[in-house]
Amino acid sequence: MLAATPLGNLDDASPRLRTALAEAEVIAAEDTRRLRQLAASLGVTVGGRVVSCYDAVEASRAPGLIEAIREGQTVLLVTDAGMPSVSDPGFRLVAACVAADLPVTCLPGPSAVTTALAVSGLPSDRFAFEGFPPRKPGERRRWFADLVTERRTVVFFEAPHRLAATLAAAAEVLGGGRQAAVCRELTKTYEEVRRGDLAELSAWAADGVRGEITVVLAGAEAVETDPAALVAEVESRVAEGERLKDAVSVVAAAGGVGRKELYDTVLRSRSTGR
Repeated sequence: MLAATPLGNLDDASPRLRTALAEAEVIAAEDTRRLRQLAASLGVTVGGRVVSCYDAVEASRAPGLIEAIREGQTVLLVTDAGMPSVSDPGFRLVAACVAADLPVTCLPGPSAVTTALAVSGLPSDRFAFEGFPPRKPGERRRWFADLVTERRTVVFFEAPHRLAATLAAAAEVLGGGRQAAVCRELTKTYEEVRRGDLAELSAWAADGVRGEITVVLAGAEAVETDPAALVAEVESRVAEGERLKDAVSVVAAAGGVGRKELYDTVLRSRSTGR
């Protein structure tokens, strides 16, 4: 059984979560100390066996938890905040249960992804969740380059100490005018939602930001650019010493075309000499 836990406001804990914490024979927790703090704050006495189940040990914990389920015990999986398996432990255990033909249920509740999307003011009829951006600058720019033509609203997480660099990279690759919202400390005392374009948000974050961060990024507007028209600009950058892949990423973002599509067009142009 998966159970969502409060993002920060304990009043968001559901009655079903309280009951599950009190009655489960086994509780697999991302952080056992935080689990016990949560239970104490909710006035719940945990009677079952508590085991750790964070990212590094989830796979090795799965066989024992599977066996407990086979024996008829209720196994409850909780993470530090929000919904398990959404950029948190849970997927491996659920997959193992599915493979073993064991039942999996979920107690719905708080999620930073949908909470941020709801308050962002950006379209929510279609959206994509992208987890965390890569930490290395080059990989991060390529990550954003893949989103150049993404029409859906995109939600992702970021660490506060990397937010400024990430928003600057997003503005460079996607354009400073792309609309976004930075949601900080959702449901907590100092909750803050900053809305604006990437250039504005990048400047705001440059002074430093604290807390848990969720970013909501507007989808791309429809454009009709012929990739062949951008080949000359790519080759000019390459002639000046830029790597082909990097040149393609920047030009594709600025031109509103897919990175792979432009890359393939450049290669075809080279092979035909046209």
